[in-house]
Amino acid sequence: MRAPTPERLQFDGHCLIVLERTLLVAEPEEGCALLLGARDGSTLRVQWIWPCRNVWQPTQERPQRFSLDPREQLLAQRWCRSRGLTVLGAAHSHPSSEAVPSRTDRALCVGPTLMLIRSGLLLEGAALRAWWIPDADPDAAHDCDALPPPIELLISGGAATARAGHLGE
Repeated sequence: MRAPTPERLQFDGHCLIVLERTLLVAEPEEGCALLLGARDGSTLRVQWIWPCRNVWQPTQERPQRFSLDPREQLLAQRWCRSRGLTVLGAAHSHPSSEAVPSRTDRALCVGPTLMLIRSGLLLEGAALRAWWIPDADPDAAHDCDALPPPIELLISGGAATARAGHLGE
């Protein structure tokens, strides 16, 4: 039996600050990180941020694309197992677009997983948005129109509009 679709994302401690700084330091390229923690019913609780390098090739496409280093993913999974945690998903930035999964994000993502996106745009909406990417039919993996739509999660604590420069430090 599968766990139900999560509804909420909660950050522990200084995770949001670490995440914001990790994603900002990569600009103008897309930054990326793994989100480590645990599931508590319908809430995903982020307890650790695992900063990652964007290894997308060719490098000149990194302002619009990202790829996590597979070795970093394996190290994070091993680290989580030894501490009773799990890799909940990944975060990345969209330096010049909204915090919504792009067609490429959706086509390259293997669900079910959490996708957190930080927008670099100064919008009235949320700078940070969380999405649950459901399981997809393996035959439809590269056809975005056939993929189930991402489900937006509520970020608890009003963190969705926070900016690294305005976190009350």
